[in-house]
Amino acid sequence: MTGKVITVAQQKGGTGKTSLSANLAVCLKNKGKRVAILDTDPQGSLGHWFMARRERLGEDAIDLGFRTASAWGARYEANALAKEYDFVVIDTPPKMGIDGKPAIETADLVVIPVTPSPVDIWATTPTIDMAVSEKKPVLMVLNRASERMRITAETRQALQESGGTLAETVLGNRVLYAEVMHEGYAITEKRPSGPGASEMKKLADEVSKAVR
Repeated sequence: MTGKVITVAQQKGGTGKTSLSANLAVCLKNKGKRVAILDTDPQGSLGHWFMARRERLGEDAIDLGFRTASAWGARYEANALAKEYDFVVIDTPPKMGIDGKPAIETADLVVIPVTPSPVDIWATTPTIDMAVSEKKPVLMVLNRASERMRITAETRQALQESGGTLAETVLGNRVLYAEVMHEGYAITEKRPSGPGASEMKKLADEVSKAVR
């Protein structure tokens, strides 16, 4: 049975794609799944996180598969990993144009993080259009959000009208995400009983259901 490919994509930078990719991968792994991550962003942030994780766990104890690829190589590498793993999580670069198409084409689900702002809403449309053109399901995730802020409610409404599916889970704006990325942890490992861990586990459940 071939594993499921989850592509995390967003035209705008700074929306938390890499953090979401890493934390989602660990959550899926903690559900008893074999998980690999694929970094197609030239900045290599997901790779830096993985190396920090390997240093902390030890090379023999690393618990995730990992590869890098150019945007054009995403489909080949993802398909190869999907033969060995239950889930493959792809982190993509911002402002991806036609070169980002292979990461969308190979996806079983396109996850789009959106921070509460009009700019993010505008940037989300091209990613949704690309996914729809390839007949790929989309799950948008409000990220770095506060439920109490009016802009969060306004962004939620706009996304619900955009044509994609909006995740019920909202990820809060937490400094802990930056800390765990630097250390090679996931938020569920650093503070497993905290609200951030609870949110990420709920999102992993939504993602799992979306690709069944």
